[in-house]
Amino acid sequence: MNDVFALQPLIHDALICVAAPTLVISPPDGQLGSRSGDGLYVDDVRLLRVLRLSVDGRDPEPIRAHLEQPGQARFLAVVRYPNEATQDPALVVERVRRADATVDEVTIRNTGRRRRTLRVDLTAGTDLADISDVKAGRTLPPLPALPQPGGLRWSSPDTAAVLATTPPPQAVDPAAGLLTWEVTLGPGESWSLGVTVSLDAAAGRPQRILPYPSEDVWSRPSIDCDNERLAVLIERSLADLDALLVSHQRTPNDPFLAAGGPWFLTLFGRDSLWAARMLLPLGTRLAEGTLRTLAAWQGRRYDRSTEEAPGKIPHEVRRAAIRPGEDLRLPPVYYGSIDATPLFVTVLAEAWRWGMPEAEVSALLPAAERALAWMRADGDPDDDGFLEYARPDGQGLLNQGWKDSTDAIQFADGELARPPVALAEVQAYAFEAAMNGADLLDAFGRPDGDRWREWAERLRSRFRQRYWVEDRYGAYPAIALDAEKRPVDGVGSNMAHLLGTGLLNDAEAALVARRLASEDLNSGWGLRTLGARSARFNPLGYHTGSVWPHDTAIAVLGLAREGLGETAAALLRGLLAAAPWFDYRLPELYGGEQRMPGRAPVPYPAACRPQAWSAAAGVLLLQAVLGLSADAPAGELTITPLTPFPFRHLQVRGLRVAGERLDLEVDATGSVRLLSAPAHLRLTTTSDIASTA
Repeated sequence: MNDVFALQPLIHDALICVAAPTLVISPPDGQLGSRSGDGLYVDDVRLLRVLRLSVDGRDPEPIRAHLEQPGQARFLAVVRYPNEATQDPALVVERVRRADATVDEVTIRNTGRRRRTLRVDLTAGTDLADISDVKAGRTLPPLPALPQPGGLRWSSPDTAAVLATTPPPQAVDPAAGLLTWEVTLGPGESWSLGVTVSLDAAAGRPQRILPYPSEDVWSRPSIDCDNERLAVLIERSLADLDALLVSHQRTPNDPFLAAGGPWFLTLFGRDSLWAARMLLPLGTRLAEGTLRTLAAWQGRRYDRSTEEAPGKIPHEVRRAAIRPGEDLRLPPVYYGSIDATPLFVTVLAEAWRWGMPEAEVSALLPAAERALAWMRADGDPDDDGFLEYARPDGQGLLNQGWKDSTDAIQFADGELARPPVALAEVQAYAFEAAMNGADLLDAFGRPDGDRWREWAERLRSRFRQRYWVEDRYGAYPAIALDAEKRPVDGVGSNMAHLLGTGLLNDAEAALVARRLASEDLNSGWGLRTLGARSARFNPLGYHTGSVWPHDTAIAVLGLAREGLGETAAALLRGLLAAAPWFDYRLPELYGGEQRMPGRAPVPYPAACRPQAWSAAAGVLLLQAVLGLSADAPAGELTITPLTPFPFRHLQVRGLRVAGERLDLEVDATGSVRLLSAPAHLRLTTTSDIASTA
């Protein structure tokens, strides 16, 4: 293994086909192998590293490449010969690449006037590398190929990959990984080649992540809006979410969203919970599956090596241990997350309010009670009333909130916070979890609801005393408290996650909104993770100045819930302006440069695309704009459109509340017209309302 030049692959211009747990990372010319991230991956293993096609010793010249679907790309190229009668290409080579067992369908068409006998070569190879090695830029040696009927085979101690072609090759050179055909084509004739790559079942490694059909998991809303970007964004996002929907072999009937491709195509507690929460207006089935899957992995014992503790929800579940860095190794099931556990409780409560069947909620209440108990005990090891994290013995992730890079939590002058760290947004999640948990306990006849409300009130009071700081621009909540209980006074997007949770009063929410609206945090393309005036601001820093779409969407929802519509609309417009530049596949993150006329947002070169919570953010934006909230157990549905309303017209058909359809439209004044709605729910709105239901 060669780590001398270990750099994370750049994939910003790659075509990433995803049909989880399979994905293919392709360069623009479709020829796999020229860049370190190229390849076909299944369940975190690279089954194919190199796949290069040549015709008569020539690489086809690329002319067009695009994604036709989330799991399918099409590459067009031409082959030219000297001394042709015209300058037109003699051959057209089309490759349709799919992220499933079929990697390529190649068609070569003779568009010239001569009959040609062609030599077609296909070179293939792999290293069977783990995705974490690829992400870290570690180079593994290629494995030797063995001849296989119709193709080639590669193997490692626990994995084997088989490449087969139709028609089978006429000649095979295993040492070179070379398969060859001789093809004769007259004018207008074509020849096709199918290439498949699969796990060799004889290798004995079971598939851990399983694809899951999405037909009944969420509804498919149709949207008619004067700003067509919203409709296109949600349509494309739902297609990407289809490609990320999976289950785990431990709970095969429970769907969840893999966090994102290529680097995080697996179960992530925080990410999968947030994505399920964002999609609640389309149904509760995804939330149910996500909650049951995570409950199956919920901590039962103490283990310092994995950071497991009773009641704790895992951070991620992998096929094998991974090495994100040379000094960092994470076990296959890793619990280093401070926020997944409170989020578990809140997602359960919100799914219950959106109509999750009571029997399903009741079955998960013991897991929710264990999660609440963790917050009060192991989540607060020094008993100061705040949730905090510190990795044991210097192992595991240094930072354990959603901003988990090593430099993510910093003071305004650039000093890095020293753990234990108590993140501001995690206190908001804990407050929500305590209040929501109390409602669940009361509703299902369980004790301690009032104790959790009292706990939440004490947390809110302590937060107000300890987290608020001030600079020349006014007061704002600090990012965190550090090991010495000092407020970490960096200006970050963390404060946006406090909105709409109940942690802040009206005056405090207005102060946060003012910060979010400033050019320090609002890039014009969305919310920066760290303010532009910060000492270590970097517009391409992973958590130190970049824009994360899910982060901005959470801010939009929080602002809407606080009645701060103008700032919410400004951030919403930024995301909608950015979306076309990424073909409406909002990536994990992008650059935080200030939006200027005539300029495009800058891609983050290693960002996941698609990313579950980035794709789900489109539905969260829709919820914020409509002001949708449900309390099915109480028989209530609330619709309070954003004020001022950011569109001239918005019609949405196909939302789902308590298993029933909701269709509505809103005009420029914010007046609501119901087209259909669940008959058993009372409707509340702050706007004029008409009904044709």
